[in-house]
Amino acid sequence: MTEAVLLVGGQGTRLRPVTVNTPKPMVPAAGVPFLAHQIARAADAGVTHIVMATCYLAEVFEPYFGDGSAFGVHLEYVIEDEPLGTGGAIRNAARRLTSGPDEPVLVFNGDILTGLDIRGLVESHQAAEADVSLHLVRVSDPRAFGLVPTDAESRVLAFTEKPQTPEEIVTDQINAGCYVFRRSVIDAIPEGRPVSVERETFPGLLASGAKLYGKTEDTYWLDLGKPESFVQASADLVRGVVASPAVPGPRGESLVLPGAQVDPGAKLGDGTVVGAGARIEAGAVVQGSIVLDGATVRAGAQVSASLIGARSVIGERTVVDGSVVGDGARVGADNEVRAGARVWCEAELPDAALRFSSDR
Repeated sequence: MTEAVLLVGGQGTRLRPVTVNTPKPMVPAAGVPFLAHQIARAADAGVTHIVMATCYLAEVFEPYFGDGSAFGVHLEYVIEDEPLGTGGAIRNAARRLTSGPDEPVLVFNGDILTGLDIRGLVESHQAAEADVSLHLVRVSDPRAFGLVPTDAESRVLAFTEKPQTPEEIVTDQINAGCYVFRRSVIDAIPEGRPVSVERETFPGLLASGAKLYGKTEDTYWLDLGKPESFVQASADLVRGVVASPAVPGPRGESLVLPGAQVDPGAKLGDGTVVGAGARIEAGAVVQGSIVLDGATVRAGAQVSASLIGARSVIGERTVVDGSVVGDGARVGADNEVRAGARVWCEAELPDAALRFSSDR
């Protein structure tokens, strides 16, 4: 297996209001753009050719990723003129693939972090002579996902997208967003129109008697559809909870990038990342957060599970918990920014302007 299609949708837009000037999918996780982890993990599994299928312009990605040689792969870009859905995007990328009709092609989503054994998925696909193999994971509440029940031989029995009734919840196995296709199956996807693999391609293949297998693996898996999940993914990468060759430093409780300044007496932990040119002043505590380039966290501030935008300032004794502060924003001293709050780019929050605690 040497080829892959990387599906890059609009996941970066979910991070608004982090930035207005930086391309959205390039918000860093564990010190590098998240897609760098996806590409590096695929390369580590033996992939040598990746086609990035995206609705963004190539200039968003090419300045950083180039032709992929820095990652040990050949990287190409295919841009959608209009949204084509997952299946349409895969079919659109197929014109850049070089594999034969019976060869396997890895397809994976750009907004999922997983510890999946990619080689193992491909090997099981080939051993079963499958048409499509799907990575499945078990979740405690599957209602927001596509359910994929399988039989004792791991053959897929059905697909149920986001079940609406208790009767539809027939399994806790969900589609985890990584597949291996027989190349000829990709070529059979209708061209030039939106197609959903989840709602059209996979059910159609199943109805036609194609061989679809699910590989359920008890491994790390996180959908980055929410900012808090993105921050958690970054922290887990830094701490080595899930491995990535792209992390630019040793695993540990924090990652301080070159050019950052952490004053003596400041405390970092839980997988915090401090970007280039950022400063964490003495007495500040930053836990499980991303502090982007050029940001400042003042003395006595407490930041946890949050994303602090580039060039922003967090004032003295201010608490930021589970929130996003946009690029260039200034949050004054003695504020409380909690519970999923979003501070827009360049916004200014005066001293002691916001709190969540009671009057007592």
